[in-house]
Amino acid sequence: MKVAVYYNNKDIRIEERKIPSISDNEILVKMCACGICGTDIMEWYRLRKSPRVLGHEMTGVVEAIGLKIKKFRKSDRVFVSHHVPCYKCDYCVKGNFTACELLHTGNFDPGGFAEFVRIPEENVKYGTFILPENMTFEEGVMIEPLGCVIAGQKRVGLKKGQTVFIIGCGVSGLLHIQLAKIKKAKIIAMDINEFKLDKALEFGAHYIIDAKSYSIDVFKSINNGKLADIVIVCAASQQAVDNALLSIDRRGNVLFFAVPQNDIIIPSLSFWRDEITVTFSYGASPDDLKEAIEFISNGKINAKKMITHSVQLSNIQQGFQIASESGNSLKVVVVPDA
Repeated sequence: MKVAVYYNNKDIRIEERKIPSISDNEILVKMCACGICGTDIMEWYRLRKSPRVLGHEMTGVVEAIGLKIKKFRKSDRVFVSHHVPCYKCDYCVKGNFTACELLHTGNFDPGGFAEFVRIPEENVKYGTFILPENMTFEEGVMIEPLGCVIAGQKRVGLKKGQTVFIIGCGVSGLLHIQLAKIKKAKIIAMDINEFKLDKALEFGAHYIIDAKSYSIDVFKSINNGKLADIVIVCAASQQAVDNALLSIDRRGNVLFFAVPQNDIIIPSLSFWRDEITVTFSYGASPDDLKEAIEFISNGKINAKKMITHSVQLSNIQQGFQIASESGNSLKVVVVPDA
């Protein structure tokens, strides 16, 4: 089978490997679509473990099932989560599923950028979901990023009437906008890219700000003289961090959904005085993923409109180039060779 092995953003090699064998409690999935995530193109994050087969936003068809598998059948259309909790450790017992060690270590064999993927037993149990009939494989790749967005907004408790400032209008930012719209929040979005600012308005932002002309006065002028109740950072740059820390109101909450390479320095004295909370969000629980499936299936979140490019597996290098350059792209999806 073909696999795409990541060495760096400009060096992704198509190699041949044997189709993985499965045990009695595992399944083999034929990849039908796999999204390129923003974290896939963050070289400072990925190079530490390269070379490897990436791809964690995967949908496909069950190709083979182990002898003890009762939950799935061959030819089932599925979405598979790469990270799942164990439901047994102290973190899981307390409901802190994304802190589970298994969730941070579990994965596919190999990654989703391959023609076939072996799904380990834990992922079969807790991370494999039947795709609704009205959801395409391409739309299904948005389940994982949306699940992470749902988890993040739960952490900050975004609710009706609050002002949320979303910095970065890529895939994550636009999903945050769509979800915040459902919650009837006031949405202000910022980016440096004109195409993405237009998309922010299209997906529900009430106001947009060009990051090149950002200031506190500009923000206050469109928010009745006030700062934001919640700031969600979806851009991995120091400038995004600086703007976020300046834009939060007293008793507000800053959510770092994306982080820069270097550690973040918090103005602790002013944040202590103003009782500002700083929160980070990583990953999604199976319950978050179930919610994501429902949101996409019932049309409350428009996943289809967020997919701007599709490339075949053998052309994955082109897909990484499109995703890395950003420009006029949102979600880039990898599909099997024709």
